Amino acid sequence: MPESDLLSPETIAPLVRNTIFAGHIFHCDQTESTNLLASRAAALAGQNQETASEGEVFLAEEQTAGRGRGNHRWHSEPGTGIYCSVILRPHIRASDALWLSLIAAVASQDAVREVTGHAADIRWPNDLLINDRKFCGILTELSTEGTRVRHAIVGIGINVNQNSFPEELAGLATSLRMETGKQWSRTELVAALLKSLDREYRAFMRAVNGQFHTSSLRFDPILKRVEARSSYAHGKLVHVDEDGGYSGVTDGLDAQGFLRVRTEKGLRMVISGSVRPLARRPDATGC
Repeated sequence: MPESDLLSPETIAPLVRNTIFAGHIFHCDQTESTNLLASRAAALAGQNQETASEGEVFLAEEQTAGRGRGNHRWHSEPGTGIYCSVILRPHIRASDALWLSLIAAVASQDAVREVTGHAADIRWPNDLLINDRKFCGILTELSTEGTRVRHAIVGIGINVNQNSFPEELAGLATSLRMETGKQWSRTELVAALLKSLDREYRAFMRAVNGQFHTSSLRFDPILKRVEARSSYAHGKLVHVDEDGGYSGVTDGLDAQGFLRVRTEKGLRMVISGSVRPLARRPDATGC
């Protein structure tokens, strides 16, 4: 791995000035999981949202026990991907925390487009795809007190310069290098990611603190942005791994950011299940 591609805080810091992450970037060669590092740091900092800082960024060159959503393992080849977790302390209800994953997906999509020029697809709620294969995943974990969020750890993994994957992932995973035939600067991509995430988080907090006649409209701009950037939001025939599994056609997001799926038995909301595409029959007209 070239030394110039190390995710050095000294190199990244001047690229993220004026963001909530400035001055709070930590880096290590190897760790179990950057989410675990961030969680330990958040616990040490205390649980008082009024005095505890936010915006700490934890980067690793390698994860030995990287995790995805649903306890899936995140393959973390040394020096080729971005393994990043940030600490946020939004004053929100736990029921609104899904928006953190969604804004992280939008921020990741923006960063990839800015650096590579390639448009990724968002698979609700926390995956980014190129050519229907996953290259980016988001894992948001909460510490709560009653119905309120004390802090959130948002972990983002991006496959950047991998040339291959283990056999069990070969048909599902990809990297920016595999899709474009070009090696990309991880430092440049991390900086773009943090700047995009700062912008999206600030917009989210303005929505949280804004005055709205109808609370259901509070996150409407974010909702519309996610829907516009995801082929999975509307009209996608999918299988949902939830409540025993069911299939249907996606029908947009509700006011809390949950995915609606229209089935033969009516409209259902996907709360936490994985969503996978299904091939349509040529004669299918939808549910």
